[in-house]
Amino acid sequence: MATNYLKHTVADSVRKAQEHYFGSSPRITGAPDRDALTEDETTFIHARDSCYVATVSENGWPYIQHRGGRAGFLRVLNPQTLAFADYRGNRQMLSTGNVRA
Repeated sequence: MATNYLKHTVADSVRKAQEHYFGSSPRITGAPDRDALTEDETTFIHARDSCYVATVSENGWPYIQHRGGRAGFLRVLNPQTLAFADYRGNRQMLSTGNVRA
């Protein structure tokens, strides 16, 4: 599992639970700013015909949108960047606003 992901998700409460149930909690050190996608992950992504985009608003409210198309609509531009065509929807701009904040 990606170390950067673990660095952000293994909070103190998680560490305490790990220590309680397993006697220790591994420390995450030296995590990169961004984890690069592997070749297997890239192949998996290119085969998808559907994905979900999740963002969080300024007040902490989650928002999830479905995106879909023919297999390959979701592209890997480089080991750290995904892209897909974005078509006009309901003009609410919720995800865009959340990402900007």
